[in-house]
Amino acid sequence: MSKEEKKEPKEKIILGIDPGTTVMGYGLILTEGKKYKILQYGVIHLKKYETHELKLKKIFERISGILDEFAPDSVALEAPFYGVNVQSMLKLGRAQGVAMAAALSKEIPITEYSPKKVKQSVTGNGNASKEQVAAMLQTLLGIAELPKLLDATDALAVALCHHFHEGRVQTRGRTEGWKSFLEENPDRIKK
Repeated sequence: MSKEEKKEPKEKIILGIDPGTTVMGYGLILTEGKKYKILQYGVIHLKKYETHELKLKKIFERISGILDEFAPDSVALEAPFYGVNVQSMLKLGRAQGVAMAAALSKEIPITEYSPKKVKQSVTGNGNASKEQVAAMLQTLLGIAELPKLLDATDALAVALCHHFHEGRVQTRGRTEGWKSFLEENPDRIKK
């Protein structure tokens, strides 16, 4: 292999998933080196299914179909946040587990990110709102019109977070505001 072949960045497809039991967001990006672009994004509507078991079946089928169609190199999921309602957490965890099982059945590596890590990676603020994340993605990914359901943009944020962190050692508590964030991420400054 020549030096030029080694320098050539490899294209990768990342599937980001924002798990849910009513609406599950998904977003696919194509990356090449530091460049990235949207392939597809959307939501899986689950409210119409009467039982939790049917919802889980539909999640497995739809995620499997997306994996078959796009053959992503990796899957990134947003980890469930800790809530007060134990039953909701359990159902959300099952939904995430079924999405993970779909990827594992195709031997696609999975990475999980906390909601705070995703928001921090995309906006520089771990406490950003869904609307702030969507607005930043609109800029970063050139989205003409934001979707009505921001679960789709949340999933794109998870995929982009994975791209930004892929191959890097994960550390905690290093970022101390915008100045530190910009110093640590010079490639993220739009000129």
